[in-house]
Amino acid sequence: MSRTFETVGVVGLGTMGAGIAEVFARAGLAVVGVEVDAEALERGRGHVLRSTGRAVSRGKLSEAGRDEIVGRIAFTGSLDDLRDADLVVEAIPEVMEYKRALFTDLDRVCKPEAVLATNTSSLSVTAVASTIARPGQVVGMHFFNPAPVMPLVEVVRTVVTAEGVAEDVAELARRVGKTPVTVGDRAGFVVNRLLLGYLNHAATLLELGVASRDDIDAAMRLGAGLPMGPFTLLDLIGLDVSHEVCEVLFQESRDRAHAPAPILRELVTAGLLGRKSGRGFHTYEGAAEAGPASAGTHPGSVCVIGEGAERLAAELSAAGVKTGDAQEADVVLVLSSTPVVEHAAQLPRPERLVGLHLVGERVAEVVSTVLTSPEAAGAAREVVSVLGRTPVASADRAGFVVNALLYPYLNDAVRMYDSGYASVADIDAAMRLGCGYPAGPFETLEAVGLATVREGLRALYAEYREPSFAPAPLLDRLVTAGVTRIDDGGI
Repeated sequence: MSRTFETVGVVGLGTMGAGIAEVFARAGLAVVGVEVDAEALERGRGHVLRSTGRAVSRGKLSEAGRDEIVGRIAFTGSLDDLRDADLVVEAIPEVMEYKRALFTDLDRVCKPEAVLATNTSSLSVTAVASTIARPGQVVGMHFFNPAPVMPLVEVVRTVVTAEGVAEDVAELARRVGKTPVTVGDRAGFVVNRLLLGYLNHAATLLELGVASRDDIDAAMRLGAGLPMGPFTLLDLIGLDVSHEVCEVLFQESRDRAHAPAPILRELVTAGLLGRKSGRGFHTYEGAAEAGPASAGTHPGSVCVIGEGAERLAAELSAAGVKTGDAQEADVVLVLSSTPVVEHAAQLPRPERLVGLHLVGERVAEVVSTVLTSPEAAGAAREVVSVLGRTPVASADRAGFVVNALLYPYLNDAVRMYDSGYASVADIDAAMRLGCGYPAGPFETLEAVGLATVREGLRALYAEYREPSFAPAPLLDRLVTAGVTRIDDGGI
């Protein structure tokens, strides 16, 4: 028989915990919010008041409605006030010792049938549950920040979670207006496991000098259509949090791709944690920062070679750019998705050659080889700007920027599905709802093409020799079989 949750406790009223309390109160549940002392309790109350106040100012909530929501939350400094709660969600700092100690106290205070949930984003739910007398009543209930806005909740069951508990908690998530994705207890769950691998890889590309911070951010935002670039997102999450999640992922997977990039560790050690500290990869104290690589030298005459060259040359001519033969042109642009230097080696003046990789409708990756002159690279950026695209400077490395970040992320999603951890539908929903992505990884994989992604991964693996870049066996088999999409109904 399904449980009914009418009174819910939330322990820890920081930004996340206060948001979770607000979510439950908005749905009409009685909420008991607990903090360690009076000062923290007032901060938690302030979080709720400010959040609901913003809703009132935007016309999404009346003053009376706000008073009702806040009135449903009982703020207290005592865990004993949770004795009648049907469900308790902890939202304290991501430190295993703290969580285990809290769950031991909750096990003593709460009624036997109460469900205890952790909002951890990366720690083992099984480890949290293992020290108490009711491990079958423990689940993960991972909300996303800001909790009142973000629609996804990851419901995490362990190997000892009692039958029906995770289902009941998922139903509660639906009741409060969220979309639940139920998964097993694996480091990072769905969203953080896929997201942090991608973000960590972006930091590695920056450290390798493949592209600049701003160019990588612009490439993924404008070229891949993501809500924000990886470094802006890392700063928003917090570099310390991101570093810790990567460490947890690496400890479980021993996959080098999850080992925190050295630059991430360096920034955390220096106390540069992102938005919350005023500086991380970006600066947040009003200082002006450079954008993506700017346009450079006027292009003069341009020759375009490669697949699609005639169309691009026509666009350039229409924009007033002089086009000519390869021998006479000041700059030679090669439309390429393969190593550009292979083309440069065939020219008598290879310093004039610049690779151009068009991404979507808004971005062009401007690829310099070891032979490309600064003047030619600058002229190529000017050409891209004339075409109304944002130039993204990239070294001549497999995948350049966008594909080097996008394809391993898609590959990780295939591996996750093939392991049986989550369905295609749940993985797609998790990334769309949890990260605000315009499409899930399998929707993106189908749009790009399975064969295209496989070949791109092969090129990345050949260059970087990173095991996680090798095409997932399932992807390999599907392309060989001529299958063009992956879904839960079979292949």
